Amino acid sequence: MKSIIVPVDFSEQSEQALKVAGSLAKKHDAELFVLHMLELSPAIMSESGYVSQEQVVHLIKIGEKRFNDFLDRPYLKEVQITPVIKHYKVFSEVNDVAEKHNADLIVMGSHGTDGLQEIFIGSNTERVVRNSDIPVLVIKGEVDKFEPKNFVFACDFQEENIPALQKAVEMAKLLNAELIPIYVNTPGDEFLSTQDTYDKISAFLKKANLDLEVEIYNDYNVEKGVLNFAESISADLIGIPTHGRKGLSHFFMGSIGEDIANHSKAPVITFKI
Repeated sequence: MKSIIVPVDFSEQSEQALKVAGSLAKKHDAELFVLHMLELSPAIMSESGYVSQEQVVHLIKIGEKRFNDFLDRPYLKEVQITPVIKHYKVFSEVNDVAEKHNADLIVMGSHGTDGLQEIFIGSNTERVVRNSDIPVLVIKGEVDKFEPKNFVFACDFQEENIPALQKAVEMAKLLNAELIPIYVNTPGDEFLSTQDTYDKISAFLKKANLDLEVEIYNDYNVEKGVLNFAESISADLIGIPTHGRKGLSHFFMGSIGEDIANHSKAPVITFKI
């Protein structure tokens, strides 16, 4: 891991993400690109008369000072930091910055819209995930030390998920975590017999050229199955595949991946298919 992107907005959630990103950067000797969007609209930045040029410069200076103060943290000492300031809030630019600096990971904090921390629906995180070509690690709540040991990866073992699982394997090695792939078997039209399930998983792993032991978990629906299994083994991290720009309503299976990300108590990492 050579470089990490972390978008910040001075909130408590983004500081939690910054802590995790800083610890990862220190551990892997990676450069940390801290991105802040000043949220100055094109109308304000134009010469249309809404705000004088002097006022615009003043707003930019205030934002830059606040940004520099935000980065003055003890846990960022000995971390190579490159501040990146954008004048507009355009979430596709996060991926542009990641591409420009050949980043390996984006780390974001979860704001949440209610007590269950509904992070994806209408959130900044959703927009970043939708545009990101690299893994996005979503930090939920306060994390004292991000040192995941049990890393659950959930998918339906369709062929399109092979690249996501391969990336998850690589990430698990980087994090020194045990990767635990899981298939949730549910009642209804998608129900498979035990033998059919093993055959499906075996064919998938053969195509992926991976030798992994996959957990098969029975539950009433996939979301409950993933979350219940993750809780039963005290998982530190949950990975899910995403179609990204095709829309989050279609990633994983329907909105299942979205629901898992929303309701998981553990950090969630997405992998672009």
